[in-house]
Amino acid sequence: MRLSRYYLPILKENPKEAEIVSHRLMLRTGMIRQQSQGIYSWLPLGKRVLDKVNRIIREEQDRSGAIELLMPTLQSAELWQESGRYDAYGKEMLRIKDRQDRPMLYGPTNEEMITDIFRSTVKSYKSLPLNLYHIQLKFRDEIRPRFGTMRSREFLMKDAYSFDLTREGAEHSYNKMFAAYLRTFSRLGLRAIPMRADTGPIGGNLSHEFIILADTGESEVFCHRDFVNFDIPAEDTNFDDVAGLKAIFDKWTSVYAATSEMHDEAAFDAIPEGERLSARGIEVGHIFYFGTKYSEAMGAKVQGPDGKEHIVHMGSYGIGPTRLVPAIIEASHDDNGIIWPASVAPFDAVVINMKAGDEACDRVCEEIYAALTKAGKDVLYDDTDDRAGQKFATADLIGVPTQIIVGPRSVAAGEVEVKDRRTGARETMTVEAAINRLNG
Repeated sequence: MRLSRYYLPILKENPKEAEIVSHRLMLRTGMIRQQSQGIYSWLPLGKRVLDKVNRIIREEQDRSGAIELLMPTLQSAELWQESGRYDAYGKEMLRIKDRQDRPMLYGPTNEEMITDIFRSTVKSYKSLPLNLYHIQLKFRDEIRPRFGTMRSREFLMKDAYSFDLTREGAEHSYNKMFAAYLRTFSRLGLRAIPMRADTGPIGGNLSHEFIILADTGESEVFCHRDFVNFDIPAEDTNFDDVAGLKAIFDKWTSVYAATSEMHDEAAFDAIPEGERLSARGIEVGHIFYFGTKYSEAMGAKVQGPDGKEHIVHMGSYGIGPTRLVPAIIEASHDDNGIIWPASVAPFDAVVINMKAGDEACDRVCEEIYAALTKAGKDVLYDDTDDRAGQKFATADLIGVPTQIIVGPRSVAAGEVEVKDRRTGARETMTVEAAINRLNG
């Protein structure tokens, strides 16, 4: 992508309305633009990051055995009345009527709709276990939307829903998502701590929030420092291994960790003083097992191996991609801008032409740009006539992991300079070596 042809509306000054680093940097880099209170457009740079976050989420959901579908954003109020949640949910739900005066709602979550899909199509235990997920816009009319897309009214959500014949099967489905979430957040460059949490309006009696520690977090959390030493489940984790997944769950939940709603001061005080951690955190995922709450209310049954009808056991599992993007920024930035983990960076590298219009510089930049693009890399080519300082500032601000700097002096020596955005380390090498470094 040539920067001269790209849409990158960078702001020179810090926006006054931005209270936290991620909101400020997302506005400054032109990742997002506010359309109304708590509602944002995702501009090209932000959309590239969001798409990469979604890709990783999809890969780990698919790896765990979940199956993707897509449900509508507008839902019939009848389903929510059937489950008993329509009146109980509160003002966060946006209620509307269609032209036939039928009550509708902009879905804040999809337990009712997925239960309706299940009961209409699945009749036998032989189709279980089943986990269906989608990535879809949701709307919750937050009383105080803030911090940009960290807490917005319209947001993207990956929500998955599991169906099992028994509680034991449902707990295994829960453990699958538990392990998949640990892998997902790790691949996004985050260390997420699972904490026992309140089930809230979703319901049920088993729930964990996945929290990353950050000073700007809205949640108060309490945990043992051991979490930083725990291994993340491997790529070849067998998601059909009941005992293996339970061992992962038991290990991660054996050490004290809780949000303020579930905090047990006595249990926390039992931890040696030097090993306790009390901090702020950002919720990036939430999983629930709620048994037969929705399936019983809505008649979601299957025929069991005994020939009798059985109410299925359910769980739901949420990740907020539009919240994850600012969470990653909160965890990875410096005074100059964002430092993206390579897995979600909008571009793998930026080629900086220090003297656009110079025949030698143009030729080398085009060679590098063409070679990396052919190799499947996402490359931003700064071919603008901006001053060198502005080019460097832009590259640092948007956080591309590798900068390839091409100037007249280095080109004359047959070399270019490669800078690592995270460490700031610079290395001079041949053009071929720079291309091989990025393709390695």
